[in-house]
Amino acid sequence: MKKIEEIALPEELRYSAEHEWVRMEGDAARIGITDYAQDQLGDIVYVELPSVGAHIAQGAVFATVESVKSVSECYMPLSGEVTAVNGPLADEPVLLNQSPYGDGWMILVKPDDPAAFSNLLTVEGYLACLKGES
Repeated sequence: MKKIEEIALPEELRYSAEHEWVRMEGDAARIGITDYAQDQLGDIVYVELPSVGAHIAQGAVFATVESVKSVSECYMPLSGEVTAVNGPLADEPVLLNQSPYGDGWMILVKPDDPAAFSNLLTVEGYLACLKGES
C-alpha cells in the first residue's frame, strides 16, 4: 500500500470523506474513486454502476466495487441525474486501479446544485481526513 504522501490528488478536483472525487466539466460532474481508495481495495475485479437516467441523492450508494480483498460501496458526493456511465469498466474494472482520475472515471452526473461542488473537500481537507484514518 502507498504512503499518504504517495497518493495522487489532483488539485482541480474536490473530494468526499468517503473517497470519491468530483471534476466539474461545464454543468456536468465526473465522479470516480480516489487513488487512495483504489490502493486500499487492491486489484479490482468487478464494478456495478447505476443506470443512465437514475437520480441519486447525495450520500446514497451509487456503485459497488469488488476487489480480491473486499466489496465496497461508493457514495454519491453530489445529488443529481446520471447522464453517462463508463462502459469499459464492465470489461476492464482494473482501469480503476490503473487510472482512477482518467480512464477509470465511473459516472457523469448533471448535479441538482452545481454550487454544491464548492462544499466538497479540497486536497488539503481530504488529506486531513486520510491522516485521521491512518
